Amino acid sequence: MSKKTRFDQFSFRPFIEEAIKKLGFFEPTEVQQKLIPGILRGESIVGQSQTGTGKTHTFLLPLIQKIDPTKDEVQAVITTPSRELATQIHNEIKKITKYSEREITTRLLIGGTDKQRAIDKLKKQPQIVIGTPGRINDMIREQALFVYTAKMLVIDEADMTLDMGFLNDVDQIAGKMPPKLQMLVFSATIPQKLKPFLKKYMENPRYEHIQPKVVASKTVTHELIALRSRNKIDVLKETLVTLQPFLAIVFTNTKQKADEVAEGLIERGLKVAKIHGDVHSRERKRTMKQVENMEYQYIVATDLAARGIDVQGISHVINYELPNDLDFYIHRTGRTGRAGHSGIALTIYTPSDEDKLIQLEKLGIEFVHVDLKRGEFVQIEDRNRRAKRESKREAADPREIGMRKKAKQKRKPNYKKKINYKMAEIKRRERRMKK
Repeated sequence: MSKKTRFDQFSFRPFIEEAIKKLGFFEPTEVQQKLIPGILRGESIVGQSQTGTGKTHTFLLPLIQKIDPTKDEVQAVITTPSRELATQIHNEIKKITKYSEREITTRLLIGGTDKQRAIDKLKKQPQIVIGTPGRINDMIREQALFVYTAKMLVIDEADMTLDMGFLNDVDQIAGKMPPKLQMLVFSATIPQKLKPFLKKYMENPRYEHIQPKVVASKTVTHELIALRSRNKIDVLKETLVTLQPFLAIVFTNTKQKADEVAEGLIERGLKVAKIHGDVHSRERKRTMKQVENMEYQYIVATDLAARGIDVQGISHVINYELPNDLDFYIHRTGRTGRAGHSGIALTIYTPSDEDKLIQLEKLGIEFVHVDLKRGEFVQIEDRNRRAKRESKREAADPREIGMRKKAKQKRKPNYKKKINYKMAEIKRRERRMKK
């Protein structure tokens, strides 16, 4: 008798249940528990959840359940802002549909691939389309892809779709679909600029915000290393060599900086993979294959990789520079410490990063302060130790502050002990008087 899982409550088709077991899923995540029943009922939903919550299978499992394999027409369209993410979701779909007795057809449509070949392959319409908004819209304009039959539209990573300028393409795709459309929008954040689009296509959608129990994974240690007057690429190189990671991703904010950092590390003798939007699709694909085959120990990437790439076995995340949008700090550091394994997120910081570090600390991230000394990492005092000491003093009794100032000026021996004793006496006397 096959082992049951807690996904049985959703009454998926037998081939989907088999795929769930083969994938090693047992218990639905919070977002899956909350949203799968509504998706199966045909509700339009805006799901806000952070990376690593299991949202991809939240929409894939019920979407595949609703596909009619007897109809050779487009039934569901999934858009993602990056080619890598589209490819990953396409691979996840294949992992589930391969157990179906009757073939469920899917087509991956992404830029950087041969356009004519894509048009030729669409002579038979697929049941599920997954791809980047620009290429899907292109195929619709070429009258190679017909989406007027679709019942479902999934917009994954909607905030990133907006940031990368693809929302107009998504708007045009949605405009070619039936008025009665089930739309599922997944996003880590819901920016103000996204709301008019949601209002245009979604009539009273269900909003579900899956609050993270903790802002960052408990399995990740967050470390800070001050740059001081050192060369930043030298510090990064020494950091990587000292850490000896299984696999480390170094994050930069721009493509230009990624190029600069990768070249700097290569000049210093490290073998480095580079992943960002300007790297040609074929080269990115080859690089990802080499990373999966463990040919690289170090990757330099932009934030496209923070949500667009799911590489297994990342032991370390290095912030070469802190992101301007601090949500991306969570997405970056969420690449490590997965599946119960521990991970390290290390940030090289300068005094100009102080405001961002304070904001992250307010979100509940606790930083360990480290430095490199004689080829090893040592823990050092908190960068805010003086400020914390001052605030502690400000909270002290004003009489005690006055005593300390006078004693310090006169350089009296053992003045701290004497003041502590005197303050204890004063407080005892005050308590007695209150009685």
